[in-house]
Amino acid sequence: MYKKAIVAILSCSLLLTGLSGCGSNQESENQKDTIKLGYVNWTDTAAITNLAAAVLQEKMGYDVDMVMADIAPVLTSVSRGGTDAYLNVWLPDTHKAYVDKFGDDMIDLGTLHESARNGFVVPSYVEVDSIEELNENKDVFGDQIVGVDAGAGIMTVAEQVVKDYDLDLQLITGSDATMTAALSKAIQKKEPIVVTGWAPHWMMARWDLKFLDDPKGAFGEAESAHKYVRKGFEEDQPEAARFMKKFTLSIDDLSDIMEKIDSSSEDEYEVVKDWMNDHEELVDSWIK
Repeated sequence: MYKKAIVAILSCSLLLTGLSGCGSNQESENQKDTIKLGYVNWTDTAAITNLAAAVLQEKMGYDVDMVMADIAPVLTSVSRGGTDAYLNVWLPDTHKAYVDKFGDDMIDLGTLHESARNGFVVPSYVEVDSIEELNENKDVFGDQIVGVDAGAGIMTVAEQVVKDYDLDLQLITGSDATMTAALSKAIQKKEPIVVTGWAPHWMMARWDLKFLDDPKGAFGEAESAHKYVRKGFEEDQPEAARFMKKFTLSIDDLSDIMEKIDSSSEDEYEVVKDWMNDHEELVDSWIK
């Protein structure tokens, strides 16, 4: 029987207080087979979490609650046992501060994908190739760098990059959606723009973009996405934990999923479920 993911959009206070008492020691029997997946409304995280939910529900018979909030309350809830898992922790740099704070109270089930990258991104037609060139061209970019939400790890890193290069451009907060909308508008008019970007992301496949060179290495090295679960999850849900340990994606596969979601008018879960059904051999390798 089809069981659709229940997506609950909760305020930070509800996530922290309403779920914090739901750890493994307090779960009632009728909750044992419900997996609570936290996620942030970032393109890659939403794709990853919907895919995990689809596998858990359609292939393994679990019910899944998908709980959306900012990264800090999501990881706080995982560390307190209120949320079972968050599957897109970027290390060693992007989410280091959160792992330093909460890591002792969570379990790392390994990497989901490797060779991810953060940086400042511009359309390829822009005649600037390095972060070091931004100050001398700041007027071209309207004295600003278009960012995403303030709680995102990439924004924390980007703020430090601005300091490291002594940039005279303002880092503007927004969201993944507002950043890509601004990028799309600029590209349509073939205007210069610089944004906080990362790969994998569907925008890298949609448009001809380039990362600005980072000669100081301020954005850090290549990143890996890790899968974190609450303490006790492996004992409470051993089958689901085994799946999560085996759950890996190539950058190409994740980019393909994100592009399909972005170009479809269907619900994200339905798009991801179709992708799952078209990749049976890969999915079977996660659950068998």
